[in-house]
Amino acid sequence: MRILLQRVAQASVTVDGRRVGAVGRGFLALVGVAPHDTAADAARLAAKVSRLRVFDDDRGLMNLALGDVGGAVLAVSQFTLYADTRKGNRPSFTDAAPAERGEPLYEAFVTALRAAGVPVETGLFGARMQVSLVNDGPVTILLES
Repeated sequence: MRILLQRVAQASVTVDGRRVGAVGRGFLALVGVAPHDTAADAARLAAKVSRLRVFDDDRGLMNLALGDVGGAVLAVSQFTLYADTRKGNRPSFTDAAPAERGEPLYEAFVTALRAAGVPVETGLFGARMQVSLVNDGPVTILLES
């Protein structure tokens, strides 16, 4: 499982011109699933996201976690995180899990975040989405299982 985590001042996702999810301060989490990933991977990464200390304290140091700043997560499925571009100019996505495997693990990640007390908004799995964000910092971190 790969999660491209972006610290945001705000983020939103729309599908067919309709906003389906939005957050203020917090994270945009682009979530990719590989065929070998498990629910345990999803739970471990959700715990990491909920406790990751990348928000500034009163001294300007990254010492605060999501809960410390009242933040939320916008989780968006993103199979293209497993693009293989080593050959040619057209990416291969064979390293990404098929939808019937990926969707339950994406949902397991979202469920684990919510169980950790994190407010979560989501995109729509498998849909063509438009994501807007204001990256804060910028801070962008790649997490992998």
